[in-house]
Amino acid sequence: MRGVSRSRTSLLILFVALLFCLILPSLVLAQEEKKDLRPERGIAVFPEFSGVVVPRGETVRMDLILEDKGRTDETIDVKISTIPKGWKAALKGGSYVVSGLYVPSGKTKNLALTLEPDKTVGPGTYTFQFDARTADGKFTASNKLDVTVEERTAGLEDIQITTSYPVLRGQTDAKFEFSLDIMNKSEADRTFNLAAVGPEKWEINFKPSYEQKQISSFRIKGGTSQSVAVEVTPTKEASPGDYPILVRVTSGEKKAEVRLMVVLTGIYKLDAGTPSGNLSLEAMAGKPANFSFFVKNTGSAVNRNITFSSFKPENWNVTFKPEKIDSLDPDALKQIEVTVKPAAQALVGDYSVGVMVNGEKSDKTIEMRVTVKASTAWGWIGIGIIILVIVGLSALFIYLGRR
Repeated sequence: MRGVSRSRTSLLILFVALLFCLILPSLVLAQEEKKDLRPERGIAVFPEFSGVVVPRGETVRMDLILEDKGRTDETIDVKISTIPKGWKAALKGGSYVVSGLYVPSGKTKNLALTLEPDKTVGPGTYTFQFDARTADGKFTASNKLDVTVEERTAGLEDIQITTSYPVLRGQTDAKFEFSLDIMNKSEADRTFNLAAVGPEKWEINFKPSYEQKQISSFRIKGGTSQSVAVEVTPTKEASPGDYPILVRVTSGEKKAEVRLMVVLTGIYKLDAGTPSGNLSLEAMAGKPANFSFFVKNTGSAVNRNITFSSFKPENWNVTFKPEKIDSLDPDALKQIEVTVKPAAQALVGDYSVGVMVNGEKSDKTIEMRVTVKASTAWGWIGIGIIILVIVGLSALFIYLGRR
């Protein structure tokens, strides 16, 4: 009897282990993978400053910056595509004239930019354009630099205004802040009055640097300078375009002026989601499942070259139809079809699949929960196996009990 008891105990342990092995796969949950949210590829080129003001005849020197915004190392070709008449322009890396360089993923590289005017270059604003592209030509970027050349005017010798950023660019709903350095070149302490002329209904305020209070005048000691912030708020109804602003500083009969520029690009804003608001999807391992989502331009500017990308579990496949939107007008809406194909070896459970909409200065991400389910046929096969095991073990227990 003691041998029969030991046999029953061994068979019971075997039975529990077998059931555990059969049920274990259905209890495994998928682990959400951490993915880099940057696009696969992307580049940018921009000067150290967007605009500078220099005296006539002065050479401009600054850095031109190349950025690899994607997850792929790039060899980027760069050139100065627009050079105004009378100027010489050069890009150097060390002692070499450079036309391209290697930029690792997520990094930036700087080139020394030199812009030299000849004697014929007079007062005015001169625009230089920089173009960059990847070695295969699939990705391009461009940017501009405005150089304002000024000539010293009689009567301004006692007041000097300088700014490194006379041109600011942004969306209509942005707030723009210029920084001016005002120098009292006389020996006496003086009070300076501030005034500005800008577009109608725009709000223009003066503030001391790093302070929030508004001012209309201030006092500067002789031979010293002080920084003033000019805060400009466009009206919400302003259309994209260039808007000049004249700032005037006076002290008695003396005055000085500086011309600033706000470039409005409109509002870049995208919205995306599913028509029903449902952010879940059911799929089977190795088989495609479909869902659709919409992209809407909720801004005031045309959004161009809208692309789609995804972050997903390893060996999964996500495709979009269409693959990109060339342009989307304000208030326009476009529907995108998405096919998600889990890996053939994907386990039963919930997975996260992110869909990223990459627009012009505006992005949107949708996160879908994809539930991978087992095939119904395999479920019945598993149940059948369990029933057979239970029947077999029961018969074995009965047989051993009779002994």
